[in-house]
Amino acid sequence: MIPRSRTVSLLALGAMCLSACATEEKPVLELKPLSLKEQASNIVKSADGYTVNWSGVLDNANPWHFGEHVVATIVGHDAKGAEVLKMDQPLDAVPPGGSLPFTGQSSVAQKPEKVTIQYRPARWRPAARIASAFQRFPITRVQTMRQKDGTYLITGYVDNPYQISASTLVVNALLRDKAGKLLGGGSTFVDEVEAGSPPRFILTVSGLPKGTQVAKTEIAARTWGSTGRPFEDLALGGAVPMHTVKPTSEPFAVDRSTAIVSEYKQ
Repeated sequence: MIPRSRTVSLLALGAMCLSACATEEKPVLELKPLSLKEQASNIVKSADGYTVNWSGVLDNANPWHFGEHVVATIVGHDAKGAEVLKMDQPLDAVPPGGSLPFTGQSSVAQKPEKVTIQYRPARWRPAARIASAFQRFPITRVQTMRQKDGTYLITGYVDNPYQISASTLVVNALLRDKAGKLLGGGSTFVDEVEAGSPPRFILTVSGLPKGTQVAKTEIAARTWGSTGRPFEDLALGGAVPMHTVKPTSEPFAVDRSTAIVSEYKQ
């Protein structure tokens, strides 16, 4: 038999433990910031000054959150360090555990000697599905053709792996050399992309220095908009089944799996 004084002490200790557990704060989920994995810029003389082309790749290491309302800031300085270019470029949402290639262009009166890309921190929103549910948009029949004026004409087809039609997709092309270094890029839009009916896209990449040797073209398509809602709606609608054609061969006389189970039971 436990003495009354000890019973009271044990009850008091239990109450203190419960009180401490109730007031204990839940750990705050720390999200990793977006990282600018790559960036490249090119400057060419134009009729009214200079044309600046840039491209970059943002990475999202968080597998459960969209990075939304991201804005890139492109800054250019001349040889004396004076700022001759500053432009904000709203970017599309960065998918969970994915990346965001982007490109842009602007005209300036004075030639910048150095161009850098910065970005504002993203606003994070939990995704309704796991990262694997956000499938890439298949790209096929890509052709990269160098033109006489030094520009690159890129064509191909973009498909939709989801059952719901994609209203607008952004197609980005990144050009690389033999070592994989990012040289430049361009982008275009395609509308009303339905599964099984891939539309053709055409885009041009200009502004590359003379003598540039392009060895590889990377094409990526994504939903358009500063939030991940369009991508999320597609994923929630479900993907198109991989096998949609009915088998033409005769069925087995005996189901092998059933036979194996029956033998095991015996």
